[in-house]
Amino acid sequence: MKTKCVLLAICLCLAVGLLQAQNIGIATGPAGSSYHSLGTALAKVANDKVGIKAVVQPFSSSNVFIPAINSGDQQFGLGNIYETTLAYEGKEYFTGRPNRELRIVAITVPQRNAIFVKKDSPIRTVADLKGRRGTDGYSSQKILIPIVDGYYATAGFTRADMKPVNVPTVVAGADAFAAGKSDMFVFVLGAAKVTEVDASVSGGIRALSVDNTPQNLAAIRKHFPVAYLKLENPGPDNIGVVQPTYCFTYDGVLMTSSKTPDDVVYRMTKALYENKSELVATYPLYKEFEPKDMAKQTLVPYHPGAIKFYQEKGMWPPK
Repeated sequence: MKTKCVLLAICLCLAVGLLQAQNIGIATGPAGSSYHSLGTALAKVANDKVGIKAVVQPFSSSNVFIPAINSGDQQFGLGNIYETTLAYEGKEYFTGRPNRELRIVAITVPQRNAIFVKKDSPIRTVADLKGRRGTDGYSSQKILIPIVDGYYATAGFTRADMKPVNVPTVVAGADAFAAGKSDMFVFVLGAAKVTEVDASVSGGIRALSVDNTPQNLAAIRKHFPVAYLKLENPGPDNIGVVQPTYCFTYDGVLMTSSKTPDDVVYRMTKALYENKSELVATYPLYKEFEPKDMAKQTLVPYHPGAIKFYQEKGMWPPK
């Protein structure tokens, strides 16, 4: 028995050492997306602070890379808690394909979505969008559909009431808007692409607000059950916010696979928890990140390596 334990320990050390010697992938959205910038900052602190040789692996969206996380082909990924839960349970566009090896590492940065229009547009409210040209389809980024549906539901109409401009991803939607093909686009506040579009469109862009009422929140949650409305104010990191604006918001997550060694996940959790200032220096959106909130109750299990770290910090079980 003692010999078997020793051999098991040796095999585990070899597996961890092999992963450390190789590149550890952090799957993200495409360049220009908030997830790509978040991943770039995280990879830097992982390399600099905890000795993980991390590289960003951009994909068109998280619904594309989640199966690779589940299989262990990618070690980490940045997405949102709702889509991760859908994937784990095999629901919606993951029906029949449950990703039961997914594990949560941490709650990361809240994703504050806004609908943007031209700053000089006569469109002042979400209701004013009805009948206009709107980005739609999102064939490679399906999580955008319930976001758009939720926004429109607050004004009592649906995507069927719009003139669809079909795009594969949120980045492509922003490009369609910049090219004058759509009257609006949806994106996360603080993303590099938002700054790019603001600079490329004459007069700049403006985010539409949603009234923070129980009725509007209920309408949104019929499509995106874990969403909430968050107040945002004008500032250099909130391009397009020209007045106090309530945005469609949900929690971001760092995910991994049950196959990723505990030590690697432990050190990645440590890198995220201990280096907020370095993360902010690389990507200011990390100002929204709260290390004390990294462990929350979720339907997707946490990885044992993350749990070990949270236990040491007195953060487990989640309050």
